This record gives sequence, C-alpha cells and structure tokens, in this order.
Amino acid sequence: TWASLNINGATDEKVKKLREFQQKIFDLADKQITEWGIEHNEEGDRANSYLYCHETICPDCGFKIPLAPSWIIGRGTKTVAILKENGTKGFDIEIVTGASQNQIRLAEQLSTIQNSNLVCPHCKRTNSIIAIRKDRTNEDGSIEYGLRKWKKTEFLPSPDDVFQERLYCIRYEREYIDEDGRVKTERYYQAPNEQDLKREERVVALLQERFADWQRKGYIPDSAIEEGYNTSQVIRERGWAYWHQLFNPRQLLINGLFMELMDKHAKNREEKATGLLGLNKCTDWNSKLCHWINAGVNENIGHTFYNQALNTLYNYGTKGLNNLRSYWFYVINNYQNASDSIIKLCDARSVKIFCHIWVTDPPYADAINYHELSEFFLAWDRKMLMDIFPDWYVDSKRALAVKGTGANFNQSMVQIYKNLAEQMPDHGMQVVMFTHQDVSVWADLTLILWEAGLRVAAAWNIATETDSGGLKDGNYVKGTVLLVLRKQTSNETPYLDELYPEIEQEVKKQIDSMRELDDLDDPNFNDADYLLAAYAASLKVLTTYRKIEDIDIQYELSKERMPGEKTPIERIINAAVKVAYDYLIPGGFDRFIWKMLISEERFYIKGLDLEKNGVSKIGAYQELARGFGVTEYRNLLASTRANQARLKTATELGMSGMGESDSFSSSLLRNVLAALHQSIKSGNTVSGKNWLRNEVPNYWDQRNTIVELLDYIASFSHLENMPHWEEEAKYARLLRELVKNDGV
Repeated sequence: TWASLNINGATDEKVKKLREFQQKIFDLADKQITEWGIEHNEEGDRANSYLYCHETICPDCGFKIPLAPSWIIGRGTKTVAILKENGTKGFDIEIVTGASQNQIRLAEQLSTIQNSNLVCPHCKRTNSIIAIRKDRTNEDGSIEYGLRKWKKTEFLPSPDDVFQERLYCIRYEREYIDEDGRVKTERYYQAPNEQDLKREERVVALLQERFADWQRKGYIPDSAIEEGYNTSQVIRERGWAYWHQLFNPRQLLINGLFMELMDKHAKNREEKATGLLGLNKCTDWNSKLCHWINAGVNENIGHTFYNQALNTLYNYGTKGLNNLRSYWFYVINNYQNASDSIIKLCDARSVKIFCHIWVTDPPYADAINYHELSEFFLAWDRKMLMDIFPDWYVDSKRALAVKGTGANFNQSMVQIYKNLAEQMPDHGMQVVMFTHQDVSVWADLTLILWEAGLRVAAAWNIATETDSGGLKDGNYVKGTVLLVLRKQTSNETPYLDELYPEIEQEVKKQIDSMRELDDLDDPNFNDADYLLAAYAASLKVLTTYRKIEDIDIQYELSKERMPGEKTPIERIINAAVKVAYDYLIPGGFDRFIWKMLISEERFYIKGLDLEKNGVSKIGAYQELARGFGVTEYRNLLASTRANQARLKTATELGMSGMGESDSFSSSLLRNVLAALHQSIKSGNTVSGKNWLRNEVPNYWDQRNTIVELLDYIASFSHLENMPHWEEEAKYARLLRELVKNDGV
C-alpha cells in the first residue's frame, strides 16, 4: 500500500530517479560479480541458469543417487541429462542437446523420483522417501521426523546429512554477430566441468567470508523458521531450520549483494523501498524452491510461490544475474496520486478511523496461511524495514491472524466487519475481495455479513489471474468476486423457500453479465468463475433481508458442525450452483435439448467439455457431480487419479451397466454411447442405428436429440488432448447422418 501511494503514485521525475537507482544497483552488482569471476567461463560466456539436484544413498545397494522426477531439461532443445555409473558407486551426469528419441526415452526411464519414492537406477529397487528420511510413527500416533535440523551458521548440508546437493547442468549464453551484422545471443547447456566446480567453490568461499557480517547487518536472513502448517514442511522434508537455508550459496551471495549495495547507495526511503521490492521479487524467483520448467517454448526457472506453499523440490534452478534482470527491474507503472493518506499497521478489529469506503481482502478460511508465507519475505526485509519505517512492526503477527474455520474464525470476521461498518457513514460502502470454491465458506460469509449489519449491494467478477508457464491450465479460478457492501436497511423477513426464484434470476443475470464482457476467442472466465458468480448472487439475495425466517444467525455462527452437515444457507447456495450448472450449456449444444437431459447426462456431457478444455483434475468432476446432484459417477471415469481424471469413451464403457436400475444406464445418452460401441465393434454404423431403433423408446420422436448428442461427440475429432475419442468422433459423424436421414 505504501509503495502504491509513494512509488507508483510518485511524479514522473521521482519515478525516473528511482529507475536510475535500480539501474545503478544492478550495474554495481554486475561489476562485482564479473570481478569475482563466478559466472563467466573460460570462453567469456556467461551463465544464465544453474540446475542443482539433491543426492542420497540408496539403502539397498549403497550407490549415491542424484534425485529428480525428470531428467528432461528442455523439450524444445531436446536437452536431457543421462545418468552413467562412474565406477565409484555413483553417477556421472551427461548433458545431451539435440537428443535422439532413444536418449529422451532413456532420460525419462531413469527418473529417480517416482510417486514420492526413490527408484535406484543401479539396483532397480524402490524405497519411500519417508523411509529414507527415517520418519517414524510413535505408539501414540505422533510422527517423529528423522532429518537433522541445520544449525544457524550452516548454508550447506553436512557430509553426514541424508540429502546432499549437486550442480549438474549450466546454461551459458554467448553473443555472436550474424551474417547481417546483428548481435545475437545463443544459449547452450553443458555439464559442469572442473573450472565450473572451482567457480562453485569460489562462491562458497566468498559467502563464507561475508556470512556472519551480512547476517548481523540484515543483508541475508538470520531468523529461525517458526513451525506452522506451511513452514514445517521445509523443516521435516529437508531439515532447513532457518530462512537462509531455503537458498543455496550462489543465491545467498547474489541476493545479499543486492542488499549490501542498496544499503550503501540508497539516499532516501523511497529508494530503499524500491530496492526491497526488487529484492523480494528476486528471492521469489531465486530460491531452492524454484522449479525448472522444461517446456519447449519456455525452458526457464519458475518461482517459489507458483502456488501458496513452500514446496521442497528434488531438483531446482538458480538464476544468474542477467536472468534476474526483469525481476530486479520490476515495472513501476506510476499514476500520480495527489490525495492525502495515512498508513497504519493495526488490527482491523480495533481500527478507529472514520472512512466512507473500506476495501478488504480477507483470508479465505484456512485456504492460505498468509501469515506464515509472509515470513519468507520478512526474513529478508526485517532489518531494513525497521530502518525505513521505525514505527512499523516487522513480524507476521501469527497470534492475531484470522485463520481456521468454525466459530472462532466466524466471530473474528464478525468483529472486523462490524467494526468497519461502525467506522463508515450510513451511505458509505465496503468492497470485499473474495475467492473461494467451498460452499460452506460462502454460507459462513453470509452469516458474518448479516451479523455485522451489512448487505451485498452488488457483486462483480473480475479476471485477476493469467496463465503462467502452463502451471494454471484447467478449471482453476481465474477471477475474484468483488462484493460491494452497504449497511443493512431492510426490515423484511421472508421464508427461505420464497427466495429460490429470486436467487435463480440473480444467478442467471450474473452469468449473462460475465458472458457479455468475456472475449469469445480468449475467454477470461471458466466454469469455476461462473460458480463463484452463483455464490455471490446467492449472497446478494440473502443479505438483502435483515433476517430470514427460522434462521438463528448467532446459533449458526457458533455451532460446531459434524462432517457432512449442511446448514440451511449451504443448501440454498447449492441450489444456486445447480442453477448455474443447468444454465452453463457447453458451447455448440442446443439450449432446448440441454434442458431435456437428465442430471446424469448433463454431468457426462459437461465432463467431456472439461476434458475438451484441458481440465483433468478429479476435483473438477467432483464439483460437477455436486452441482448436478449426481451421487454415482465413478464407474463413468476411466481414471480417478488426481490430475489425470477423465470419462470413459463409448468403447471403454462397452455394454457395461446397460439395463441396470440407475438413471444413466437407461438414459438416451447411454444408448447413444452403446450404439457407437456397436458401430465401432462391427465396423458398420448400421448396427448402431439398429440398436437405437430397437432399444430407445420413442426413437422417432427422439431423433433430434440423438443427432445433437452425436454431433457433439463428432466435434472431438482431431483434438490434440482427446486422441482416445478419435474413433468415436469418426463413427459419431457417420451415425449422425444415418439417423438424420432415417426413414420408416
């Protein structure tokens, strides 16, 4: 917030000076790193990226095994790492660019981490990583973790530690002049040679010389990691007990150098804050939690918080200075701000400043532990923040965090929003940013707003997420709901069942407004976002009224619920979700025919629509089933693995279940799938047509629906992510014409 007002809100002249400061620090860092000689090789080429992996001893054969779930380095450059036994109970790692298909297959086969197990390439035996860490469960059910905790002075593993670290690949850059006289950059991968390893030793020596002094001055972290839901993961899985241990020596040296130069050359707090913001981006993109992306179009290093967790990795990437350039030089989009502002760090439950508009982005129950994750950055920022803002506190205030679920969370939220409502005039408003896919959380939010004396006056879905390196493909939420709150003024008290038509109308209105805004060629919203709109629409209708007959708000907020127990509010929001699913017709499907289908048929067709759009998470199918009220669906799935879920094809379904008592087995869609199976099996669509004629009641009256279903399946032809539907699509196209032109 301070940076938004004082950096992004600065004048053009001030922003120009801040950019000059960024450039100055980067140039000084570049000069120092070049003088140290830790990134340039003997030919003068400069390292862009370094790839490291952990190593451990195979319990069965005693070989030292490099660990990685994949040895594919670049799919575009066809670069792979090949493990070769070196005669000393270990492995050399050969880097091959332009690899043959056989070499690529070999690299895939030699992955040493599979399903959280070590797979030894020498003895071929499998051991769980949990066993290798020597974790054990005590008689009382508690878990005792086996890894040694690193000491404060350590930044490298001890020789006796379970996991060691190893540099196995470097990507260098060289400049050359092309035939047209233009300067071009070429990148190449290589295994580290003797000189590269000496440069690694030089990095360790340089860091060792500065380590104690830099920790004392706050240039690198010195604080212990406090155990918590997210923070304990790095302790139990790697033994890292201090924040600096999430960074290797090269990362600590570069990030620490930035901090030292900032401290020496910043003339004011705007420059120091600008430097800290750049440093924070560098730490996010340059830690041992940064995964290597081997995608063909983007062979590069991802960032620590690609999701809201601290995920330990078996192999990871480290950026050279030039690869950090775009993160250090974060974009300052300045919009001059002439308004007065007061920035205070305080508990929202106790704020006593009167405002016309309050904007809040509350925690989403226990979805994300912001208080814990913020400590990753505070570990770097703490001492400089104390210098820049001496009146601010510099810890995460875990004890005050609004977290968890249930009565305590609800009461904390009520206290916050009731207090903010008291600190605004009757015509004032609050804007709440909310993103959650759990109906129970939205139900609790409804009760919280009621108890706080607020109502939802408007709800807007805005696109806040963009695709990032292929990590966010699928049915993730791309939007955030902005809830505009006003003080409650209604005295009406309706019955719950009277609200269903009103909610249905509001859900459809919300979805229609989003569709009008969306880009058909590059949509910003998907089904998950439309469901959020359904939740928000429910809130808008429900909170219009001061109370609803037969709902005791205080009781519902304080009640401890049994697993699976639904509140009255949850039931009405679930009804809104069903309205949304019924209203969200797959592209190209006839609206009238869609309404004629039973819930199980809609589930199957929407499931195919998910697959068509690249969604393979089992949770998406579970959400679909809940939305349509379908309880039995697992027999329709070809795979129930977390990220490989999909529905069975007509061939995979075969004739199983036909004639059984459940709704889907006797449905029109099931008969269409059976007809496709018969056609494929016989190689002749006449058998499929005969099946439909003989088995479908009122065949002649249902031909239009049959044609629509076959037309939809035919659309799967030549889809890259649905090759298993190719045969069905071919026969669906042929059978469609046969049914369409069928005569008595």
